[in-house]
Amino acid sequence: MSRRVLVVEDDASTADYIGKGLRDEGFTVECTNDGRDALYLATSSEFDVIVMDRMIPGLDGLSVIKALRAAAIPTPILILSALGHLDERVKGLRSGGDDYLTKPFGFSELHARIENLIHRRTEKAVEVELRCGDLVMDLLSRKVVRGGKPIDLLPREFKLLEYMLRNQNRVVTRVMLLERVWDYRFDPHTSIVDTHVSRLRKSLEAGFDKPLLHTVRGAGYRLSEEP
Repeated sequence: MSRRVLVVEDDASTADYIGKGLRDEGFTVECTNDGRDALYLATSSEFDVIVMDRMIPGLDGLSVIKALRAAAIPTPILILSALGHLDERVKGLRSGGDDYLTKPFGFSELHARIENLIHRRTEKAVEVELRCGDLVMDLLSRKVVRGGKPIDLLPREFKLLEYMLRNQNRVVTRVMLLERVWDYRFDPHTSIVDTHVSRLRKSLEAGFDKPLLHTVRGAGYRLSEEP
């Protein structure tokens, strides 16, 4: 089955370059050069990926992305832009983009990024369970068990544990947790993270000898079977 890509690009030569390359790779491609048309197409048809230029007429690319996310359209979006500064890339990702590619670009990289977004979406679609040793989180029933023992968590604790399970064996900082779990874009200088991590640790480890949630002094926390 052919995969569908919506290309939103107001430069005709760039749109032709992307469209021809993707069609040669077996994609079905629809192109538009206008933000309002892009919003209509993305909400009325299903695409596997959207390639979105930032500087387009009608509605700019970031406004289109924000509108799609507000409408709960989950289609992965690859942002294309000549604006390559770090602040601009962060702005694009925070608006709801899934990846960011600066112009000029090579088609091979564009193609690889599109394939990666499709792969990630497919993985996410079938992912129903997260594990770390004998700790299991069921994403459908929203239940957590360890060693067969149910663990009751508050909604925020569940979200905190989910993020740590998705990043197990990695050190996650307090700033990362504030952004991903509490949606703070600044550090409020409170002990909110430490308090919730402490409560989560007690819930996970009560009655078990082996700790899973580790404090990495001066850095943050790590969820892992390894000490």
